[in-house]
Amino acid sequence: MARDVDHIVISGMAVEAPGGIDSPGSFWSALAAAAELVGPFPRDRGWPVDDLLSLSRLEGWPEVRDAGGFLTDAAEFDPAFFGIGQREALATDPQQRVILRVAWKALENAGINPGELGGEDGGCFIGASPMEYGPRGDEVNEYTGLRIIGYGTLSVAGRVSHSLGLTGPSTTIDAACASSLTALHLAAAAVRDGDCEWALAGAVCVMGSPIAFYEFAKHNALSADGHCRSYADDASGTLWGEGAGIVLVERESRARRLGHRIYGHVLGSSYNHNGKGKPILVPRTDAQERLIRKTIAKAGIDPALIGMIEGHGTATRAGDPVELTALQNTYGAVGADALLGSVKSNVGHAQAAAGMLGLVKLLLAGRHGRIPATLFAENPTKRVDWERSSLRLATTAQPWEPTNGVRYGAVSSFGAGGSNAHAIIAMPAPEENDDY
Repeated sequence: MARDVDHIVISGMAVEAPGGIDSPGSFWSALAAAAELVGPFPRDRGWPVDDLLSLSRLEGWPEVRDAGGFLTDAAEFDPAFFGIGQREALATDPQQRVILRVAWKALENAGINPGELGGEDGGCFIGASPMEYGPRGDEVNEYTGLRIIGYGTLSVAGRVSHSLGLTGPSTTIDAACASSLTALHLAAAAVRDGDCEWALAGAVCVMGSPIAFYEFAKHNALSADGHCRSYADDASGTLWGEGAGIVLVERESRARRLGHRIYGHVLGSSYNHNGKGKPILVPRTDAQERLIRKTIAKAGIDPALIGMIEGHGTATRAGDPVELTALQNTYGAVGADALLGSVKSNVGHAQAAAGMLGLVKLLLAGRHGRIPATLFAENPTKRVDWERSSLRLATTAQPWEPTNGVRYGAVSSFGAGGSNAHAIIAMPAPEENDDY
């Protein structure tokens, strides 16, 4: 890794995930313990749970399990703390509320006082997708007039910038499940190009309705047993989840000048689209290969140095083999002795936030020098030939030794609309006793 380059670095992070996870420390504890953090459907959101669990009574519909990865504190919010009125807060999509909380914690993690940023040239790039929160917009009720900003993803990034007083670029990105890493790519590019001094990059998913469960059940692409078995031979489909994560990106020179901790260097990131040809929901090996090769070229390192790949791993019969083939044809073809896994096996598929949860997992693994186990992967899918490359699934936790004091990892996310994103991160081995 060249030392004369002013790299874009990650110098702060925060995360919320299912199972009551509200910090990088608690997230790492769960990952290190190989904990599955899924649970039953929430009964306090007004969802038609009984209807959902009885869909198999309809012709052509499978049984839906009472399981998913749900945020414990999705409804918890202190509007006064963020300068928002109570009525406006209720009219505001919980995705906006959760991301405000996580953004604040990410800045504190970097050693920054979030309350003293008014007027700073900070950017905000947040991945989010519409989640059907609240009543229809054409219904007249006590929240009418407040929902133009509170509705859906219209102002997710804007809420954060407004609350903190940031004056840099502020954009909400909806690239479906590729939103997280697309946000990281755009944030890094904005800092690199001088559009802002530093930026928050993140994503959030809080389900306002169970529409995703209905849609994937109809496609027979929902987990049949309530587990997300990424890359496993007995995988039957994905399991939906929620989560939020944010990282702070800035130039390395700025981070060192201000005494910020450096979690990782963003050596390269890219995003692309599948193009036409196959149905829009069907992933494409050729597109993923092009994306990975482009990112490797940007990173400027020997791809054989990659020791951990945090994959997408939706546990679908279409998605996993396509992704694995692309990884074998790129990293595997150059002899990368990397361990592969997916945080979805722990928390479910957090949709727009999935890639950010994967990135935080990668950063924590690099910091602790240990690659967590991917659950339910003891019997890898037989839809790919594992013997043709050196890539292997991380079925048990494994030590991760640095190369000249650095651990190199990669993370992927692929969207249902055909978007793909990939990033390569170099993580310096931390000094002893250098905690979060």
